Amino acid sequence: MRKVKVAATQMSCSPNIDENISKAEILVRKAAEQGAQVILLQELFETPYFCQKEKPEYYAYATELEHNKAVNYFKEIARELEVVLPISYYEKKNNARYNSIAMIDADGKVLGTYRKSHIPDGPGYEEKYYFNPGDTGFKVWDTRYGKIGVGVCWDQWFPEAARAMALMGAELLLYPTAIGSEPEDSQVDSKDHWQACMLGHAASNLVPVIASNRIGVESDDDSTITFYGSSFIAGPQGNKIKEAGRTEESILIAEFDLNQLEYQRTEWGIFRDRRPELYKTITSSDGELNV
Repeated sequence: MRKVKVAATQMSCSPNIDENISKAEILVRKAAEQGAQVILLQELFETPYFCQKEKPEYYAYATELEHNKAVNYFKEIARELEVVLPISYYEKKNNARYNSIAMIDADGKVLGTYRKSHIPDGPGYEEKYYFNPGDTGFKVWDTRYGKIGVGVCWDQWFPEAARAMALMGAELLLYPTAIGSEPEDSQVDSKDHWQACMLGHAASNLVPVIASNRIGVESDDDSTITFYGSSFIAGPQGNKIKEAGRTEESILIAEFDLNQLEYQRTEWGIFRDRRPELYKTITSSDGELNV
């Protein structure tokens, strides 16, 4: 047996970076005390969700990987607690900026960076103003506690991303997130749709999915988002094992036997029976292949 305990967390964020890192550390330590070995924090937790408005002064939040405060801080925490920590951060690389994940292994070493592939653009979620499209491709890291793939927020709406990571050997799929109300229409509530997409990733790939969202109300000028939390852990049949509420700071814990899950994937035959040669249409934008 290769059992692993995973944790999803959620919290609110303030304009104070040090305060947000301290709050995240408390959650990480509490999760580790409960036996969690892989602990997920939400998207861009160092700061408020600054993408509500297009403001050039927010570009200053971006840092190089080696200088990012949260990454450097949690490298030490990961080493001390012997836990795996995927850390979301706003990355600056020369003249480019990315919405990135640094995968920190249980020895405190950064195994690599994933840059968010799908960048949304809409009222309250003006990410194309701040981020270049990711150029790393999807990543799966062989950590101390298993092979982990990570998508970031908008990535989770694309089944191709989850399938690609599963094909690369991911045994767990993690999605740090920042999603809530729509500033242009307060009647829209995407919570159930958001969860359903990721439950489908779990079910169609027979891989557990762990999602961490933020909570709280954040305003910037005339734009306000109420982040709806509802972080969750899904089992490999697309079943919700644990779910947090919409407003409370939370830690969710679940345990999986990775060897048993590998056996189930093999027995079910999903990957055996794939027909990649028939799937070329999804490499097009308009559904037609131009040969």
